[in-house]
Amino acid sequence: MVQHHLTTFTVFTPTHNRADTLHRVYNSLCQQTFRDFEWLIVDDGSVDKTEYIVTQWQAEAKFPIHYHWQANQGKAVAANYAAQKANGILFLPLDSDDACVPTALERFYFHWQSIPEAERQKFSAVTCLCMDENGQLVGTQFPTDIMDSNSAEIWYRYHVQGEKWGFQRTDIMREYLFPTDAAGNHIPEGIVWNAIAKKYQTRFVNEILRIYYQKHYNNAQQRRQSLASTAIKDPYGRAVWHRTALNDDLRWFRYAPLQFARSAVHFARFSLNHGVSIPVQYSELTNWLAKALWLIMLPLGLFVHWRDKSEVAKISKTDLR
Repeated sequence: MVQHHLTTFTVFTPTHNRADTLHRVYNSLCQQTFRDFEWLIVDDGSVDKTEYIVTQWQAEAKFPIHYHWQANQGKAVAANYAAQKANGILFLPLDSDDACVPTALERFYFHWQSIPEAERQKFSAVTCLCMDENGQLVGTQFPTDIMDSNSAEIWYRYHVQGEKWGFQRTDIMREYLFPTDAAGNHIPEGIVWNAIAKKYQTRFVNEILRIYYQKHYNNAQQRRQSLASTAIKDPYGRAVWHRTALNDDLRWFRYAPLQFARSAVHFARFSLNHGVSIPVQYSELTNWLAKALWLIMLPLGLFVHWRDKSEVAKISKTDLR
């Protein structure tokens, strides 16, 4: 068995044709005040200049950069590969179009070390806040500045909203791999985080450490058409996400009934978009409350499915003109 040289952090970046934005991650890592890390890039089938640019960085960087190219198989496959190859004790995903503040790794390490050593095995992660490219907080803060909880409780009980950022222990990432039974489809990361949340705690901190570049639309119709197009082209992972919420998370129902009603709508919507029939959807739900919610919300799910198809049809007509 090969013995890996362990570092504190593996910063993992999945990328696909992002040669024009990947410099944000690289420049951020060059500026880090905490230096015990490696950068692991998994290139998911890029056909731009990504490999050329990374090769130049490898020659000049003062930290290890590992580059792996794979045929286009989706982010889930890339993340599973990275978890297996990581030399870091802590595994920190950072998207190929984002950046982080110079003290990000230092502050993450500080908060991890602040958890008493005897308690640390009960924890998998530290999670922080994000700001957008204009310096504005994305979403909402955590209820207290330092809070020990888990992703499901934070989402359902405390209704914390918006993009967040954090690391997981690498050994836990290897234990909780992303589902890849529909390779090439987007698998929402929350499926894995909520599975981990059933066993491990996370330390949540109200510090902004990541710069999250958001997609901007010219108008509401453009945004709606973009979302509908994604919902039609890539529905599988979203259907799995909402099905998992209904099957596994309903112990939180009293705190967030509307969120679960929404999941029932979207489970029907994305399942129909993926070609899954109504009887099969019913059979995929494993408890009576999930089945009842789904049945009540099915008409709305059918409507949103129809609206997705209509919006995509409009885009197709526009493209033909």
